[in-house]
Amino acid sequence: MSDSVEAARQRYAERLRVLAHMQSASLIAAFAQVPRERFAGPGPWTLMGDGGSLLTEDADPRRLYQNVLIALDESKGINNGQPSLWAEFLDRLELREGDSALHLGCGTGYYTAILAEIVGPGGRVTAVEIDAGMVARALQALALWPQVRVIQEDGANTTFEAVDAVVVSAGATHPLAAWLDAVKREGRLVFPLTSNEGPGAMVCLRRMNADWFGARLEFGAQFIPFAGARNPEVSRRLSEALERDRGAPVRSLRCDVHAEDESCWLHGEGWCFSRSQVAPRCAAP
Repeated sequence: MSDSVEAARQRYAERLRVLAHMQSASLIAAFAQVPRERFAGPGPWTLMGDGGSLLTEDADPRRLYQNVLIALDESKGINNGQPSLWAEFLDRLELREGDSALHLGCGTGYYTAILAEIVGPGGRVTAVEIDAGMVARALQALALWPQVRVIQEDGANTTFEAVDAVVVSAGATHPLAAWLDAVKREGRLVFPLTSNEGPGAMVCLRRMNADWFGARLEFGAQFIPFAGARNPEVSRRLSEALERDRGAPVRSLRCDVHAEDESCWLHGEGWCFSRSQVAPRCAAP
């Protein structure tokens, strides 16, 4: 570890580019620019990976530039998210300078800052967090990005203005109407779809019209629950559906009123993950 923190950050961004197959130059630049240590709290830090957890031997920030989780509050199971996973799914948002984004469950705000770097000073990002301690830390850490507004709210029971992208950082058994309503036409929503048992899936939605979203599920996600976005019966059916085929047949999210039929992968009240393609005039995401 003889090089600078900046050099370590550059290598980290390049490694994430390869691991996540990132296409967005602005996203790669954001990972190379945003100081992860600003959002991690004072070191030493507990890092978590496939081999378990490890306390760093010192508070050298260069130790944070690895594709590992950083514990933010071990007593609550809160961490700052796997960099390669978020690199992959933030890349799919296709955000541009001047766009708007909503980040629900922002924690201390690391990925909020990544979003803010992409949309730039002319864009805006609203960061929502229910935990008061996390909010206090996020307000301090995100002070360098005036285009970010941090609010303490329950993201499961709040309405939001329409934005180009919605990012949810905790697991839901189903999409909430407020989240779907906040997505502009051609906008995107990324969230973890998780049951109470076993791994879930990352969901990437793209709004095509008032009632249809193109949808893609990527199996293997594990997240802490999003309080207020959990339903025990839906969780049971979701677990069965994921065990059956890991969500591979899902092509769309339907929000129109319709009777459950063979095209429905997981049918709920006001939403349905469907095997059907989106309306013919709309392209898939």
